[in-house]
Amino acid sequence: MTTPDKVRFPELGIYLLPGHSDRPADLLDEVRAAEALGLGSAWISERFDVKEVGALSGAAAAVTERIWIGTGVTNVDTRHPLVLATLATTVSRLSGGRFALGVGRGIGVRSGMMGLAPVSNRRLTDFAALMRKLWSGERVVGHDSSLGKFPYLHQAAWLHESIPLLMTAFGEKSLAFAGSVFDGVILHTFLSDEAVARAVALVRGGAERAGRDPAAVKVWTVLAVACDAPEERLLKLITARMATYLQAQGYGELLFAINRWDPAGLARFRASELVKSIPGGIDSVATPEQLRRIRELMPAEWLPAAVGSAAQCARRIEDQFRAGADGVILHASLPHEAAPAVEAYAALRPAARAQGRNPRPA
Repeated sequence: MTTPDKVRFPELGIYLLPGHSDRPADLLDEVRAAEALGLGSAWISERFDVKEVGALSGAAAAVTERIWIGTGVTNVDTRHPLVLATLATTVSRLSGGRFALGVGRGIGVRSGMMGLAPVSNRRLTDFAALMRKLWSGERVVGHDSSLGKFPYLHQAAWLHESIPLLMTAFGEKSLAFAGSVFDGVILHTFLSDEAVARAVALVRGGAERAGRDPAAVKVWTVLAVACDAPEERLLKLITARMATYLQAQGYGELLFAINRWDPAGLARFRASELVKSIPGGIDSVATPEQLRRIRELMPAEWLPAAVGSAAQCARRIEDQFRAGADGVILHASLPHEAAPAVEAYAALRPAARAQGRNPRPA
């Protein structure tokens, strides 16, 4: 188990293999670099190609000693509950207790194509309750809930795992719900400071109404970082990432809603002949020239990120805490690209922020 004095920045995390990747082995160097930088946690998103979170989480755990490994996120409906519970306990034991399970609803359009029904709040509630029972070694007999009917579910009586369970949310109702059930909440990339503050308040309010300690539910923002990046790299890190989110039905709408942007802008973006002409995810296939033209379609307010010098990026990290976040997950950049911003942040960081804090995410 990690201890606070072994991790320099327990309040900071980073995404591994950010965005599109066809080289999953790159994760090994990335997670080692993140640990060397002193970050408290490393997060792995899932794509249905070569980014399966179980395999990647195990690999990350095997080559590190201090940094926490989290799924950020996986779906609750693409594995049998017992299989997902086993993934979590396996990586937790493999890592010496350094694993957090982050889950989400999934993308509606993709779930529909896979023949999966929409994930309701009831299903997420039932999922969280079942995971906690299985991780505590409980024998679950005659389970009948929104997850399905299972005559008998059991891992092992000797299991007593304390695995943080987080949910990614950014719709207003989902944020309040997540605060009422989960140990922590991961926000979405590209939220303005005002949107972060609203999201934190919604999570805290949901926790309080559920009779929980609002301060005990940890809220993590996700901040895209491009520190002194050359133009083409900047386009890839920031423009391509946001454009890909806006392509996705449901995703774009939720981002616009929490940021309180005019939804007509999203409609215009999607109606662009350029955007419609790109066959697939923009971050996967768009050329630099296409990205330059896409950037012209996106007002500056759509791109709340950490961009510029190391000092400018550090101030944006600090802004997340001022807005109420408990932790910040750096996104888009690789660890060595984010390192100057992290070092500059060290000079701004209040001394009390990390006192006694463990890198456990929630």
